[in-house]
Amino acid sequence: MTTQIAIIGSGFAALTAARRLRSRMKDAHIMLISPRPEFVFLPSLIWIPTGLRRPEELRFPLQKFMRRHRLEHRAATVTGLSEGGRVVHTDQGDIRNDGLIIGCGGRFIRKLPGIEHTLTICEGIEAAERIRDRLATLTEGVIACGFAGNPKDPSAMRGGPMFELLFGIDTWLRRQKRRDRVRLVFFSPAPRPGQRLGEKAVEGLLAEMRKRNIDTHLGHKMKGFEEKKVLTEGGEIDADLILFMPGMTGPAWAADTELPLSEGGFIQADAHCRVPGFEKVYVAGDAGSYPGPDWMPKQAHMADLQAEAAADNLAAEFAGGSPEATFRPELACIVDTLDRGILVYRTPERNLMFPSPLFHWSKRAFERFYTRRYR
Repeated sequence: MTTQIAIIGSGFAALTAARRLRSRMKDAHIMLISPRPEFVFLPSLIWIPTGLRRPEELRFPLQKFMRRHRLEHRAATVTGLSEGGRVVHTDQGDIRNDGLIIGCGGRFIRKLPGIEHTLTICEGIEAAERIRDRLATLTEGVIACGFAGNPKDPSAMRGGPMFELLFGIDTWLRRQKRRDRVRLVFFSPAPRPGQRLGEKAVEGLLAEMRKRNIDTHLGHKMKGFEEKKVLTEGGEIDADLILFMPGMTGPAWAADTELPLSEGGFIQADAHCRVPGFEKVYVAGDAGSYPGPDWMPKQAHMADLQAEAAADNLAAEFAGGSPEATFRPELACIVDTLDRGILVYRTPERNLMFPSPLFHWSKRAFERFYTRRYR
């Protein structure tokens, strides 16, 4: 009988796992489960609000990719898991499998009162378009931009895109000669936001804000939002537009399964991306909680590395071997400012930060290089 592999998701982790598995398991039937057969290049969402990218440039239908790699797609929303991972429950029926990789990503914690008055760019293209439309009509006023984390999991935050959005908006407003009429405020409950990037990066980012005349409101616990206010224990910020990235947690459906979850709500994994206590079940990307340093990022690069390890280990099990592949904790990003970039690189051995105009163009070139496989 043909081996049946199920992969939940169609983002970075899921697609990388699918490609890797196909290269290791030529005859397996591999099915991806997600609401739509499309890939969105999330790192470039920061460029939609200022017009550097159009939505259609970041959305990639996956039909050709599926045919090339002999993959099946099931358009469905996952609702649960049973029989030790052998059955995936969806709103379109149950899907049985012989091996499973969970690569569906996490979700944002939207529990703060009044959070509906904020816009979160990493929620997708539609959110980026709403930010674009609001910016277009804002001739003067205050833009408040910030992020928070998951208090039960220090790694469960995504602050990098908010720094990029903040600096990009500043550059864009200056080009339009509107910056003197718009006040920018960056807020975070962390007194020194961006610690996972490393101490050099934190100081560099705060220095960049001072240079650009961006006000800061740091180190005060979040209380919530009103239509035109950010509420913290250290005071209020009046704002005409609030851009906010909440902390992250795991997929909602996982809470109703027997999967082991971390205190922060993520699916637990060992160093091989294997879910403890579950046979031939792996997790990769933002859905999982992995052993490693507390700065290990929730980002596409890390998801790719975890997906490769998960796929290699699952293939090894089917070949009669044991899981031996691991992934290297590695933070690699370019904090873009629309006209230049700040390269931040961190491993257990080193931490580098280097600004240069070349890195803006490097980020654009990498987008094209990475997405070519889905075109």
